[in-house]
Amino acid sequence: MRQMLTRGGGAIVNMSSDYGLFSSALGVSAYTASKHGIIGLTKAAALEYAKAGIRINAVLPGWIRTPMVEEALKNAPQFEARILDHQPGGRLGRPEEVAEAVVWLCSDAASFVTGHSMIIDGGLSSSVGT
Repeated sequence: MRQMLTRGGGAIVNMSSDYGLFSSALGVSAYTASKHGIIGLTKAAALEYAKAGIRINAVLPGWIRTPMVEEALKNAPQFEARILDHQPGGRLGRPEEVAEAVVWLCSDAASFVTGHSMIIDGGLSSSVGT
């Protein structure tokens, strides 16, 4: 932050999760609390540093084919079918899709975006409860 203040601005993208918006009964209380906290931190810091030209946003990925997710699915293969049953696009996301959103949020094209939590979950959070 000190370096960005010295340079007159910058962009920060925090990594949360769609569990920052909702949770499940799968024993993820601490994970959910931490992801909610990241969203709150993002909003508060964005307000604190906006006039200094520092934009702070967060991305909230859903089920993305990362090594952590692959390991979880390997240990419970039936879980992937359950996830896909609720996934509107019928697939898990790719890490590159999250990376592209982060690159955009850091770019000048997003110069008027700060304090935002960008959901990258293929529509899953829109279908929660259906």
